[in-house]
Amino acid sequence: MDKIKLNESDFFNRKITSIQTVKELWSKTYNTEGKPDWSHILPYYDKNIHFRDSIQEIRGIDDFTAMTERLSRRSKDLKMNIVNSAMNDDVIFLEWEMTLSFKKYPSSLLFGNSRIRINSDGKIIEQRDYYDLWGDIFDNIPRFGKIYRKFMKKKFG
Repeated sequence: MDKIKLNESDFFNRKITSIQTVKELWSKTYNTEGKPDWSHILPYYDKNIHFRDSIQEIRGIDDFTAMTERLSRRSKDLKMNIVNSAMNDDVIFLEWEMTLSFKKYPSSLLFGNSRIRINSDGKIIEQRDYYDLWGDIFDNIPRFGKIYRKFMKKKFG
């Protein structure tokens, strides 16, 4: 992986003005040799963050911080590889692959995307994560993954 140069002005001011800053922050969050750590990235989120993914919808930095702490406690290991990224004005798109390992289950590879909106203060005001949580996890459970995919294809394919 190429070394990503953090925009020093972004770091000092805790603002996001470039895709490089986002990639650097995400790399430090998820690739810390084990449990994820959001402590360095939370100051880049607006206090009124609106977060949504396949499981939950959260409003406000306190609830968002609590969600990151829950995920860290539950995860034995969590790694993210940013495959592609793009920034257009105040919107950032990330395509990623996340390896997730919970305490009692085998590792799962999730494929997803994040749409991030930056406000006029350079803070993340909105984040929407898109991924197939159940399909990607079920694919890693012996025998069950094939049954799940067959069901999905029959009902929705």
